Amino acid sequence: MIQVDVQVPGRHYPVVIGDGARSELAALLPPDTRRVAVVTQASIPVTVDPGCEFEVFHIGDGEEFKTLETIGQLCSAFAQAGFSRADCVVGVGGGIVTDVAGFAAATYHRGIPVVHVATTLLGQIDAAIGGKTGVNLPEGKNLVGAYWQPTAVICDTETLHSLAPEEYRCGLGELAKYHWLGGGKLDELPLQERVAACVRIKAEVVASDERESGRRAILNYGHTLAHALEIATRHQLRHGEAVAIGLVYAAEVAQRLGRIDEGAVAEHRRVVSSYDLPTQLPDQHSNEELLALFTRDKKATRGVTLVLDGPDGVEPVTGIDENLLLNAMTALR
Repeated sequence: MIQVDVQVPGRHYPVVIGDGARSELAALLPPDTRRVAVVTQASIPVTVDPGCEFEVFHIGDGEEFKTLETIGQLCSAFAQAGFSRADCVVGVGGGIVTDVAGFAAATYHRGIPVVHVATTLLGQIDAAIGGKTGVNLPEGKNLVGAYWQPTAVICDTETLHSLAPEEYRCGLGELAKYHWLGGGKLDELPLQERVAACVRIKAEVVASDERESGRRAILNYGHTLAHALEIATRHQLRHGEAVAIGLVYAAEVAQRLGRIDEGAVAEHRRVVSSYDLPTQLPDQHSNEELLALFTRDKKATRGVTLVLDGPDGVEPVTGIDENLLLNAMTALR
């Protein structure tokens, strides 16, 4: 097993990585835990044993269930079952489950502990770590949520071997992102070490900026266009595929701003393509439609903000000319 500690103000928590890591769940619960509410989906073939009394609560599959209505239903179910602040939520699943379980834990009784058992590549290298929770609105992705750090995170790499190919690809887009956040040649590492490398990068960034007031925004590299694509396609384009396109788009924008050269753009395309991910925009959505969705992005505090590569590494850039943004989209057609 590999353990990475995530430092947050006043405390730290472990991320345990390895085949069979979910067997560590009981030892990672808060010591005074009375009962556990396991939040998962019926389609997830992973069971856990928290070593104490527990009840399982299922949420629906798909982004369409990542809503305030689901949070209300889940919290009502907790209340009907008599869960209190002496209890703990355990989210078992991918990014949707950890986002929903974490937000429910943050709001129920104004906050009860949560432990995440991440069962997808996306969940293990990104969604389950760092305390960002939330749900979608019709107007945009993850617009309502809270920062609620888990007590622990379990990344059981054994669960990745049985993922459907499309679900595994969903995580590869996030994995590709880490190449430009200090990951280097991640594709040359064994699976457990690859996951651990991504976790270490995210842990270091979270420790420096828990609530995304500055540096943590770099974790959204490729995500401005990605979120717009997800909304425009009603999530028919999966998150990892959208992020992959967003990474190449961010490189095209950075090159037009003189931040990187053509060789760096080619390297973005090479890495994304090496994971068998798309690099072109879908034809059915116009440049203007996608640009209009940029303003709904959470990072857009002063006009359009994109996270871009540059001489000092990846960083947020504001006030980019709209014609330049449109021209960069055309390069992906």
